[in-house]
Amino acid sequence: MLAGLAAQLRGALGILAKRDVQIPARFLAGRGVADAAADRRVALGDDCAAIPDGDGYLLLAAEGIWPAFLEGDPRFAGYSAVMVNISDIHAMGGRPIAVVDVVWGTSAGALEPVWEGMVAASRAYGVPIVGGHTSARSPYNALAVAIAGRARRLITSFAARPGDVLVAAIDLRGRMHAEHPFWDASTGADPARLRGDLEVLPALAEAGLCDAGKDISMGGVVGTLLMLLETSGAGAVLDVEAVPRPSGVRDLSIARWLLAFPSYGFLLSVRPEAAGEVLSAFARRGIASAAVGSVDGSRRLTLEAAGERETLWNLAAEPLTGLATEGDR
Repeated sequence: MLAGLAAQLRGALGILAKRDVQIPARFLAGRGVADAAADRRVALGDDCAAIPDGDGYLLLAAEGIWPAFLEGDPRFAGYSAVMVNISDIHAMGGRPIAVVDVVWGTSAGALEPVWEGMVAASRAYGVPIVGGHTSARSPYNALAVAIAGRARRLITSFAARPGDVLVAAIDLRGRMHAEHPFWDASTGADPARLRGDLEVLPALAEAGLCDAGKDISMGGVVGTLLMLLETSGAGAVLDVEAVPRPSGVRDLSIARWLLAFPSYGFLLSVRPEAAGEVLSAFARRGIASAAVGSVDGSRRLTLEAAGERETLWNLAAEPLTGLATEGDR
């Protein structure tokens, strides 16, 4: 069972597409932003660029939308483009300031549902759209959104350590998209609750309870964990049966769930002594969370279920994104 699951996950488009990051990783190797206050350099490869600024960090991020998703559900694609950027900011312990967009469409009619979705997300999360670029004279439809935010203390992809507890936190109060591997727990939810749920992340960072993690992106729990381990130069054992999972959803196999993109989902690497407080913080918001594994120094991602173990990926032999800790470059 586990060997078959590992093979299915290894061949998934959501994970294999992460290899495209090797292109910018090659061009940007050794670059980053100097952080004089911490006597280090902020490396590239996080959910956001973190630029030291005063007593904290200016955060910048951008997301492009998969063309098939944009064509098939333009309103939800517009909504998601804003939502995922907001998630990136919170994943690093920050709070969003504003977003800008780049929208290309074949006509004004093609752009209207995209804009409806972007404005709906902007209102729900309380993050303004302040500029960008729009063209209705394109031979194709395309969408990208960028965001700025600020953080006092960072949650970063480079800080997972052997011995850490892996915590997955996912809002299960949602539904699967009819065609795409998206778990929607955002549209239709109370805006005040959405904002309060996201506030858990900067609160954990500022309390010193968590400094390592990522938001669960395309590629799902497994793809996100691989990226976290690669940048941290670490390995992990993931208990696939411990990952919070909705009940009563038809045709939701464990493989599909492990590859799904949840509208609210975070994978954190937490020191053991802080794990209980981190889990309690999510529980107070009604967010499903669980300890789903542990970090080690193997540089392999190993799946575990029912007493079985299977290596999913050996990052030492086969990089995924090409982004790594300074010592591994």
